[in-house]
Amino acid sequence: MSKVLVISTSLRANSNSDILTEKLIEGAKASGHDVEHISLKGKNIGFCIGCLACQNTQKCVIKDDAATIADKVKNVDTLVFVTPIYYYEMSGQMKTLLDRLNPLYPSDYKFRNVYMLSVAAEDEEFVPKKAESGLQGWVDCFEKAQFSGSLFCGGIGDMGEASGKTEELNEAFEFGKSLR
Repeated sequence: MSKVLVISTSLRANSNSDILTEKLIEGAKASGHDVEHISLKGKNIGFCIGCLACQNTQKCVIKDDAATIADKVKNVDTLVFVTPIYYYEMSGQMKTLLDRLNPLYPSDYKFRNVYMLSVAAEDEEFVPKKAESGLQGWVDCFEKAQFSGSLFCGGIGDMGEASGKTEELNEAFEFGKSLR
């Protein structure tokens, strides 16, 4: 099966994103995938400075945790980004990481399938659309990759509330099982 990297971008303790991520990972492992999980909690990831040196060197001039994450991203088949939705968009730390993955653009990256799991207090169908569009824009820059799917779990706002949401936990498990 695939080598899968799940990147959780919530910095909140006992986050709903992390609770659903655990179920997603269980589902992916149940399908036989080799899964690694990275949380951005405690990671030092600075902003891209736009120097574009990475386009020649395939390495960022900023020395922080983004370089280690980029190496892992480069060498997996499947990526899953997990984000809380803030103001109808992906978390700022997720966007910062996507910007810092710029050294991968000219590289011989292996990932082909990119997915998103998003969580929000609001439960309207439109809520995750801008976050999905933002990730789609990033994926569009990698011609060998495709945005392969998204799961939105809305109506979950209070810290740890997802642990009591049986339907959403099952959806996250099944989403993990469906990864390619």
